Order: sequence, then C-alpha cells, then structure tokens
Amino acid sequence: MMRRRSRLFCCGAAALVSAATPASAQAVGDKVWLEAGAYWPDVDSHVRVQSKVIPLPAAEIDLEGDLALEDRQTLASVSGGIRIGPRLVVAADYYALKRNATRSIEREIVFDDVRYPVGVSVTSGFDSDIYRLTVGYDFVRSDKAEIGAAIGLHATRFEVSISGAGRIGNVSAGTQVRRRRIFAPMPTVGLFAHARLLPRVSATARVDYMALGIDDYRGRLINSQAALSYRFVENVGIGVMYRYVDYRVDADKARWEGRLRYRFHGPAAFLQIGFR
Repeated sequence: MMRRRSRLFCCGAAALVSAATPASAQAVGDKVWLEAGAYWPDVDSHVRVQSKVIPLPAAEIDLEGDLALEDRQTLASVSGGIRIGPRLVVAADYYALKRNATRSIEREIVFDDVRYPVGVSVTSGFDSDIYRLTVGYDFVRSDKAEIGAAIGLHATRFEVSISGAGRIGNVSAGTQVRRRRIFAPMPTVGLFAHARLLPRVSATARVDYMALGIDDYRGRLINSQAALSYRFVENVGIGVMYRYVDYRVDADKARWEGRLRYRFHGPAAFLQIGFR
C-alpha cells in the first residue's frame, strides 16, 4: 500500500459528497445490501511513545521508513446496510491491516523506555482493525438520486510492537519487547450522495469528519470514498471504489503517552448483493 498507512483517531475536516448509505455503494432503491471486496491502499503510519525513564521528548518513528513495514498490502473488506423506512439508512464497514517486519535499523529508535541502537536487528508489528457504523437520513430522495447527512462511529483498534536488543538508560538490557495498544472510537458527522447514471450503473460518494478532544485523548479524522457500480443482474453487481482515510490521535494516558498518525488511500473492487 503505497507509503504505509497511518494515522489514528478522531477526525477533523471535511466537505464533500458521499455514498448512498453512508457506508456502501448500493444501488438506488436497495433496502438491504451486502458487499465484499479487496482494497489496495498506500499506507503511511507514524508512532511516538513517550518514555517514563528518558526525560527527553520521544522522536516520531516512521513505521514504513524506519522499520520496513510494507507500505502496500491487499486488505479484505466487508460492508452492508439496511434501509429503515423511506429515508433512514443504517450501514457498517469492517476491514483490517496486519503487518510485521525485521530489519537492521539505520538510526537509533526510542520506543517507550527502550533505546534500540543503530545496526540492531529489530522485529516490529503494526495491526489495526477498523469498524464503522453510520445512521444516515436522506434529505433529497427520488428514483434516481439520494442526498443526505449522517452521524456515526469510526472505531479503530491499534497495536504496535518492537522487539530487539536495547538499552534502558545507559545500561544494555538484552532483548527488549515493547508493545502498546490503543482503542480509538471516534464520533463522526458526514455527507453522502448517490445517483443512478444509467439503468444498471450507480455512482456514490461520501465524507465523514471529526476533530475533538475527550478526556486524555485528542484526535482528528477524515474518511471519504467514491464508488461506481454495475448491476449485471437485478440483485448482483460489481464495482470499483477509491477510499481515503487520514487520522491522528494524541494520548496522555499511563499506558500510552504519545501520538499515532495513520493514513491510507487507494482503489478497491467489490462484489455487491442488494434487494429492493
């Protein structure tokens, strides 16, 4: 996925038109739909975890550049939705990214309270599970188009780990494993639009956005996508999509003090089933 995905948590900035259920690319008029697809994003991810032992500010680690995690990977994704009444739509998405790598690092890396010196072989991992749930309302609805707004929740579970021969303070400490987890639920607001271009061809677009601080978290999120689908039979179709996600979370917690930034974008293809 071009340069690794990256960025986390609560979101901020948006303006755009978005998909006919704010989560999928169903055909205009579908009451229930389900999609399964493959996503090929370019990923860029950065993390910083402040040490409790080393007083200096921790440097940000480029997970793709410094630790050689893949910056492009094929992800499976699934989404679906249901229309409740003439104007209310509930939709959901799920996709996950699992990466790990081993390399001799080219600069000193400080993660948590461990210094990993130049030339040390380290094994690193970065996993994320992304869940999205939205409730949308059509302000404009006809046989050929739908335009509306949505509120929702964009939640991501992240886990970052580094293992290798390290130093704590000025003392060699042998192999050290450091692992940090964070769960980032982000409320979102968004816009969506959906149009039937031809009897069997539909286009959708959407954007979700939020920027806020909650207790010891501060975050920003932009989540957008555009899709084109073709129904080759009444209830089954195929489609292509482009998705962009950019988020960041700053945490000031006992188990994670630092920042995680996560961005990914790229094309996807999907199979779609829908019923009127």
